[in-house]
Amino acid sequence: MTTFKAQRISCLLCVAAAIALSGATRTVRAAGEMSQDQKMKWFREAKFGLFIHWGLYAVPAGTWKGQQIAGIGEWIMNRAKIPVKEYEQLAGQFNPVKFNAEEWVQLAEDAGMKYIVITSKHHDGFAMYGSKASKYNIVDATPFKRDPLKELAAACARHGIRFGFYYSQSQDWHEPGGAGNTWDFPPDAEKSKSGAYDDYLRQKAEPQVRELLTGYGPVCLIWFDTARMMDVNDRAQRFLDIVHTLQPACLIDGRLGTKGDYRSMGDNAIPNEVVHEDWEVPATLNKTWGYKSYDNDWKSPEDLTFKLVDIVSKGGNYLLNVGPTAEGLIPQPSQDNLRAVGRWLKVNGEAIYGAGPTPFGEELGTPDPARKDKKGNPAFKARTDWRCTTRPGRLYIHLFKWPAGSFELPPIQEKVTRAYLLADPQKKTLNVKQDAGKWSIALPQTAPDKMDSVLVLETAAR
Repeated sequence: MTTFKAQRISCLLCVAAAIALSGATRTVRAAGEMSQDQKMKWFREAKFGLFIHWGLYAVPAGTWKGQQIAGIGEWIMNRAKIPVKEYEQLAGQFNPVKFNAEEWVQLAEDAGMKYIVITSKHHDGFAMYGSKASKYNIVDATPFKRDPLKELAAACARHGIRFGFYYSQSQDWHEPGGAGNTWDFPPDAEKSKSGAYDDYLRQKAEPQVRELLTGYGPVCLIWFDTARMMDVNDRAQRFLDIVHTLQPACLIDGRLGTKGDYRSMGDNAIPNEVVHEDWEVPATLNKTWGYKSYDNDWKSPEDLTFKLVDIVSKGGNYLLNVGPTAEGLIPQPSQDNLRAVGRWLKVNGEAIYGAGPTPFGEELGTPDPARKDKKGNPAFKARTDWRCTTRPGRLYIHLFKWPAGSFELPPIQEKVTRAYLLADPQKKTLNVKQDAGKWSIALPQTAPDKMDSVLVLETAAR
């Protein structure tokens, strides 16, 4: 029986939700008047986000009928050529009773991440939310019967972390008209010519994107993926129009099939030099995106910290992935390594959040003519001793290899007016000398941080 107190609490929650939704609606409408710089402001400041690949593929966890399937976990349906009717049966086994949205978002906060992007529907076609456009979803087709994306959206709002969706717009291996499944259905080119592909887009993909943009509050970005057959018949433009109409402030990544708000680099592909546009690297903590029970090749906290700094020093964002289990748990090594990066960020976040790229470049590395990359170009020999991030009037020198006694800065136009270590609570001034256009900064014998010690140089015009 419902008590008066419970009714009153329920009513209060409804009022609060209505107020929040009203505020979100005003925000969305006001976003239509934003400039592109205003729209990108949060993204340029955030620098570090959490990617989550979670779906039915977590049930087989990389193994099908007793055989380990090569490749990334979320592609098991494709790699093992699993028929749709067999793959559908995984839904009956998917019951992530240990899922806790608050714990997931707390992990992102502990790691120093500022936004979360989760798979609302991957290439297997299964929606991880309560979709009205397709019954093939976690609420209608599994014993779980809950919408985890609503719970995550609410938890993100409580923690002040932005929330976004991955959505596979083109590939859908469950649908006869979707791209990618050629073991159950006709070739993609035939689907495109027959109209089956456009039927899929209009009857499932486009309605589901509308659902995501109208049922989960403000969405910071939609991360579309693989642009197969999206370049004709205004297909990509239709998705642009949906997003821009429903949530003008929502960013669109670079994999829709037309120009988005920022460039999405290849998976785990960090550029060799500074890139002068908005961009992001999607990356894995181990080898896979979706959970595989036997992939334990975890990147160390030192490696993750270097990659974060390297990316920011080149002007980009780092979107780092976890693959939860079918029970709803994020693997403990993922949690431990992310929290180690977060502890470093608590001390050194000033040198990351909102920071600009290096003014130098030589510290990044040099082409190696003796070797060729996959495209036949000279390979790149990266240097890893130090990196530089910037703010107006400040250089942040990230020292991964602690110099013996002093650090020599390459020539700059500005004058170094003060130097200190970011981790030093007293910010004690370090001795600075200038010789023949170069600056030399005296350093303690011991590095303050084994992963990355940050030297702050305050500068002024000469």
